[in-house]
Amino acid sequence: MAKYGKRTTAAREAFAGKENLSVEDAVALIKGNSKAKFDETVEISMNLGVDPRHADQMVRGVVGLPNGTGKDVRVAVFARGPKADEAKAAGADIVGAEDLMEIVQGGKIEFDRCIATPDMMPIVGRLGKVLGPRNLMPNPKVGTVTMDVADAVKAAKGGEVQFKAEKAGVVHAGVGKVSFDAAKLAENIRAFVGAVAKARPAGAKGTYMKKVSLSSTMGPGVSVDVDNAVTE
Repeated sequence: MAKYGKRTTAAREAFAGKENLSVEDAVALIKGNSKAKFDETVEISMNLGVDPRHADQMVRGVVGLPNGTGKDVRVAVFARGPKADEAKAAGADIVGAEDLMEIVQGGKIEFDRCIATPDMMPIVGRLGKVLGPRNLMPNPKVGTVTMDVADAVKAAKGGEVQFKAEKAGVVHAGVGKVSFDAAKLAENIRAFVGAVAKARPAGAKGTYMKKVSLSSTMGPGVSVDVDNAVTE
């Protein structure tokens, strides 16, 4: 049997027997038991009744969290000329074309979001094996392949979160920091759940949202009442 430290043991005891809580009660429990020495991320995990291996059951989308993520998002943009200038002016951390491709191919990936203008996709396409597994490949469906690079950069910096169902039908993301006001965390959580609800694919049958859980980076998880999470 695994042995836990005093802090972990206390947190597990506080969470024991508690499940299907309201969003507000779950947030209060997580905030009250966050003892790490850094500002932990509040993470959401959703088990969906889909099989992403089938194209008509893939769940993917993007949502702008009303209160941001609390994370400093590093943005890379593949663009040339005026569009490259627009990206830099909007706050992009890295901007380039072939030179940026070579940096990525060399294994140096110092960004959290990747945006590209459509004309750059032949170059970006060569990086599929590198960016794809990290969920960094630009995609027009989530607004990261666009001519409006300035707005895309600002959205990424301002709290926009992408989501994509993994093989087991699980979607997860960070929805804020433990230091956030409880009401703002609850608002972010409902915004995220609402976006996933709207992204229900045509091929999904039966129960779509099976389980919603919340946790902090270092803390235990707690399940949230699904109906409460999708309504205020």
